[in-house]
Amino acid sequence: MYTHAVRHGVWPETMHLGTQGRTDRHSPTPLWSRREWLWHLGGGLGGIALASLLGREGLLAQTPTQPRRPDGGLHHAPKAKRVVQLFMAGAASHVDLFDYKPELVKRNGQPWDPGEKVELFQNGLGHTFASPWKFRPYGQTGRMLSDVVAELGVVADELAFVHNLVGKTGVHSQATYLQATGFQQPGFPGMGCWVSYGLGSLNENLPTFVVLPDHRGFASNGPKNWDSAFLPAQHQGTIIRPGADNPIEDLFPAKQGDFVRPEASAAGMELLAKLNRAHAETRPGDGRLDARIRSYELAARMQLAAPEALDLSKEPKHILKLYGLDHGKSSFDREINPIEEIDYFGRKCLVARRLLERGVRFVQIWSGCDNGFPRRNWDSHEDIVRDHGPLAIGMAKGASALIQDLKRLGLLEDTIILWTTEFGRMPCAQGGKGRDHNPFCFTNWLCGGGIRGGATIGPSDEWGYKPADRQNPTQVYDIHATILHLLGIDHTRLTFRHNGIDRRLTDVHGHVLHDLL
Repeated sequence: MYTHAVRHGVWPETMHLGTQGRTDRHSPTPLWSRREWLWHLGGGLGGIALASLLGREGLLAQTPTQPRRPDGGLHHAPKAKRVVQLFMAGAASHVDLFDYKPELVKRNGQPWDPGEKVELFQNGLGHTFASPWKFRPYGQTGRMLSDVVAELGVVADELAFVHNLVGKTGVHSQATYLQATGFQQPGFPGMGCWVSYGLGSLNENLPTFVVLPDHRGFASNGPKNWDSAFLPAQHQGTIIRPGADNPIEDLFPAKQGDFVRPEASAAGMELLAKLNRAHAETRPGDGRLDARIRSYELAARMQLAAPEALDLSKEPKHILKLYGLDHGKSSFDREINPIEEIDYFGRKCLVARRLLERGVRFVQIWSGCDNGFPRRNWDSHEDIVRDHGPLAIGMAKGASALIQDLKRLGLLEDTIILWTTEFGRMPCAQGGKGRDHNPFCFTNWLCGGGIRGGATIGPSDEWGYKPADRQNPTQVYDIHATILHLLGIDHTRLTFRHNGIDRRLTDVHGHVLHDLL
């Protein structure tokens, strides 16, 4: 009866209990929460019920397996300290950007027949479709890149490509979860959350994990892609919108609160902290309370640190030009064009560099959002040139500048950059000018932080349809395992016990890609 009452909200959150067990609001007896009521009235049975209830809610204290050894070290010597993840939302086409396929050029316009039944997301089985952009060699390695990402040519020798990556689904939301969290379902922490949990902060005045979303909106799943899920809540991503009038929501008081003096605000924060601490002491094992306290404390410190980190006015002109920011502030209108896309993505990349050099551990940069029509993402079913063109130009300019700038500052050697998307696109045309989803093969690239520039894993087959070696593809678990390895973490030992399972970023899979190191 007691557990039913608590579970279904029959009993109020707190109540006074008189000496006869009745409700008496005038009794001097201290307030009891539902938790305390169960312990006092139910005794052992109430405690068992409470433990069961908290267990299902994931609130019981546990002893996680941290990557640090008792002596303060990591599992092994790290090559990197920081990570930047560039996520192209909507599924960027590998065969139009990085995976050169002469066979598509040779058979352009002819019927496409890979010799097996093709599973498509839509009815997109058209003729063989060569990329509308030419590919050219770059760097000493002769890396073949599409003209639309030619800006990456100057750093081509720094990049390592994985051309045989496979997914599990052609559905955007599930595939995005898989790349962002290692699982296709919601309810699992993002990679940045795991890195924050495993390594902690390099700067107590800024978040450990920062997310720079597309200015037009969120990609599939929205903030669930960087949610901490069952990890302590302080490890979730903090959203920053560079270039916006209010880049960090709720960091400063609203304008109508300008009558509040700084000393009064500080006194209020101190009182709030005391109340929160007292509340938390009565609820051991509830990590949400501690995370709330930490968030208030971090916000107070960020009021000084964040504006300085986001202020690009002190950057020299040649750096602004490098990132394509010598055109003034973007108007942030709804039209998509190369100049504005360069500004959008370049601004996020420069802010990322400033955050990294100030100790932010993990920065996630998104390109594209799930906003319907007209498309403002990489989901180019109708027109590859219209959709991919401006986005790819902006991405390549910003990413190239970020790599060059980090190298100039000596930060590239211990910063990993990962370029990814949820899946690729088909080698055949859809509607003449677009491409359907291809979860069976796509491309990632990495650089910096112990990655061997010029390395390649793959290849894909002659069409870019599936891996050439279908028995040994690369999966996202391998990418995640490799990044953790470079950070000094054994991916099989970075775990958190949740609902009786030792969860980890790589689930029960993953192999370090030593050919990239």
